[in-house]
Amino acid sequence: MTRQEATPTHRTPLNKDRVLRAAVALADATGIDALSMRRLAQELDVVPMALYKHVANKEELLDGMVDTVVGEIDPLTAGPDWQSAVRGRILSARRVLLRHPWAARVIESRTGPTPAVLAYLDSMAGSFRDGGLSADLTHHVMHAMGSRLLGFSQELFDTSGPSGPPGPELAARYPHIAELAATAAHDGSSPVGGGCDDQFEFEFALDLLLDGFESLRCQGWTSARKA
Repeated sequence: MTRQEATPTHRTPLNKDRVLRAAVALADATGIDALSMRRLAQELDVVPMALYKHVANKEELLDGMVDTVVGEIDPLTAGPDWQSAVRGRILSARRVLLRHPWAARVIESRTGPTPAVLAYLDSMAGSFRDGGLSADLTHHVMHAMGSRLLGFSQELFDTSGPSGPPGPELAARYPHIAELAATAAHDGSSPVGGGCDDQFEFEFALDLLLDGFESLRCQGWTSARKA
């Protein structure tokens, strides 16, 4: 008996969960644009056709990747304070999305919510209802929160470039924008350097919204038009 025959190799069976987790890891490492069925097959050391036994196509693969990422979000914490529970879970979602920076873009690209996203949104709506918000108010709260419920939001201004106030010509033409830019850039002690602290801005807006929702709940707010 040869050495190879004496020590046969045992390949881990391929299943959908393994395919999806490998795809998430590959997207984390190389970016979502570099992900392909062929590249994923190479990563798993299988022929590309083997993947199609578990995902029908690239779109189904992306749907499954979204659900895998959403599954990493912490569950809701029990307790009477609905604001703290909702805030904690949204910030957990943000941490997950920061671990997988490609995921927000893929979530936005889906033609409809995936099963895990639907379950997540359903549980969040349940949190609002359990907190005493009416179905009417909860409906509008979900609209107001938008993608922030999943831990990300589209910013009006791109703060990823070099920070600092604009030049004199632009400042003269757009004085209020120049004032805001100077305000954002002046704090050299910020842990992220000049410009806006994305985490701070996210939590600032989140807290404003949650406090506003609670105020509306206390007022017995309704969207019904008054005569």
